[in-house]
Amino acid sequence: MKKSILTISLVFLLNSLIAQTKIFIDSVTQYIGKSVAVCSQVFGIKATDKVVLINLGAAYPASPLTIAILAKDFANFTTPPAEFYKNKKLCVTGIVELFKNKPQIVITKPEEISLVE
Repeated sequence: MKKSILTISLVFLLNSLIAQTKIFIDSVTQYIGKSVAVCSQVFGIKATDKVVLINLGAAYPASPLTIAILAKDFANFTTPPAEFYKNKKLCVTGIVELFKNKPQIVITKPEEISLVE
């Protein structure tokens, strides 16, 4: 039983990794509605009670991609994202969507972001 649960979990993990298309930050607008993996430098963070916005690739308003973390998901992060990801290089995975005609990825858990050394 444990072996079959492990096998099923591994299959789901591999499928999610395969489903991610690794892209360059400059081409993010070509992937609206698609699941991608993208890496870039953090150029700024705005934090409010409702959302944390992380600008990748350039400072706002020229940022080619914004990562959004909604307040309902703050508890999923052991360290506040506005502090933890400041001035770091990140890789993020998720679905690119448009918000106010700008690309963004909404993340809900820290596993969707990894730090790049």
